[in-house]
Amino acid sequence: MKKIIILGILLLVTTQKLTSQTLNAFPVQVKIENGIIEGNYDTHTGMQTYFGVPFAKPPVGELRFKAPQPVDPWTGVKETKAFGPRPMQTMVFGDMKSRSAGVSEDCLYLNVWTPANRNTKDLPVLVYFYGGGNVAGDASEPRYDGESMAKQGMVVITSNYRLNVFGNLAHPDLSKESPYKASGNQGQLDQHIALQWVQKNIAAFGGDPMKVTIAGESAGSIGVSAQMASPLNKNLIAGAIGESGAAIHPTMAPVPLAEAEKLGQEFLEKAGYSTIAAFRKLSTREIYEIYNESQRFGFPLVIDGYFLPKSLPELFASGEQAQIPLLLGWNSAEIPGMAFTQGPYTEANYVAKVKEAYPERFAEALKLYPSGSEKDIERSATTLASDRFIVYSTWKWFDLHRKNSDQSVYRYLFSKIRPPLRDQNLASGLAGGTVERDADTPEMPEPIGAPHASEIEYCMGNLHLVSDYAWTTDDFKTSETMQGYFANFIKTGNPNGEHLPEWPNAQAQDTTPPVMIITTESGAEDAENDGRFLFLDNMYTH
Repeated sequence: MKKIIILGILLLVTTQKLTSQTLNAFPVQVKIENGIIEGNYDTHTGMQTYFGVPFAKPPVGELRFKAPQPVDPWTGVKETKAFGPRPMQTMVFGDMKSRSAGVSEDCLYLNVWTPANRNTKDLPVLVYFYGGGNVAGDASEPRYDGESMAKQGMVVITSNYRLNVFGNLAHPDLSKESPYKASGNQGQLDQHIALQWVQKNIAAFGGDPMKVTIAGESAGSIGVSAQMASPLNKNLIAGAIGESGAAIHPTMAPVPLAEAEKLGQEFLEKAGYSTIAAFRKLSTREIYEIYNESQRFGFPLVIDGYFLPKSLPELFASGEQAQIPLLLGWNSAEIPGMAFTQGPYTEANYVAKVKEAYPERFAEALKLYPSGSEKDIERSATTLASDRFIVYSTWKWFDLHRKNSDQSVYRYLFSKIRPPLRDQNLASGLAGGTVERDADTPEMPEPIGAPHASEIEYCMGNLHLVSDYAWTTDDFKTSETMQGYFANFIKTGNPNGEHLPEWPNAQAQDTTPPVMIITTESGAEDAENDGRFLFLDNMYTH
């Protein structure tokens, strides 16, 4: 009897772990360049999924720290029904939620969602890159799930890329052994080889290789801006979407190769290693622990003369970027104002911090980010902190492309404030998710805008997969609008469509370029407060 009970419990647990997609699916196979893969065909939705598809050789052994290499062919059928491992990373952002099979250096896998039937051809394609500061992230996170967007009539791909020391280490030894005599940018080259994979294989899933839009949030958006700037990608992408982030100073801008190599050399020497050959021989655990002990927040992107021949402002100003439609924007409260004030929202403290940041131009700064009541100061401090964190760089990307391209450019401001958490034992985290509240968790003030990363589940149509918040009808309405804009843009290069407020594109000559305010009642406005960006632009470029 005990054996029967135990078997019954095991069966119940196993069944509960199976997704509804698996329970309602039959195996489906497709032939791609390197062999046959087998995924699932969901009979309830018509969606076919292929998870954990290899797009490059495992970057291990002698391939560790090198640019990715094309995957080898295989014989037989490769099962692709489960997410592959996520890239090596520690718990940088505790609010990220993963569905992947552990953590590994062997992480170069992507996931495909397609609504295509056996005769479908030429569907538009979305390739989405996750955020996480180039030190964390995972293509399996529920908020990036591709099914909802695929139901809009496209093929959706989420792709892993290497992170931290495994994904951005430059070193003189690595540059010497590289065929292009440079190093670093391994994670960005992972993104690039994933786009090459898409070109070669997407037709097998009903997609059109000529209609590939790349998108991403935060570090993923920074990656999109870099892919758009890279000469390696000019014929691989037809559109780009950026959510809060660009590889432009002061946000994770690439550094010269010599500087990146010096950083890598100093990192190795501090760890007790003089050569890459010796460092490469270490176990995954040893490198992982050495990196964590260094307390580094990753390594910078590199102007390597290969993936990035110049800085992004230089590439865009000379029109060398991919000449494609661009949709981008940011959130209304990317980071709390306390990140700037480092103290209370009092006039004395705020003005002192502004003077400290802009000693010669503080009066001008205070006109653009004015003082006033405590609430006024909170708003101004939040805006200034957000601009300095990630908004200005995203605006600069917008401004450069609209002035150096004849392609359409669309800008949004996401301002929908999320509803309360269902579980008051949880707190909102830094990366858009939630963390368990404990005695050290600070009490967060009432939100005055939409925080960093909060738009992801709205634009991807995935509120139903993020159960932490008590979503309302207004939230689903906002999501329907934002996803509609994104889907239209992916399909046509223009976000406008039936039942959506008109979204005008920004012209090069516009002094107050339009911005779409995305919230419960979305609508376009002329940007009347871009003077603050011009102020910061002058500060950062002179």
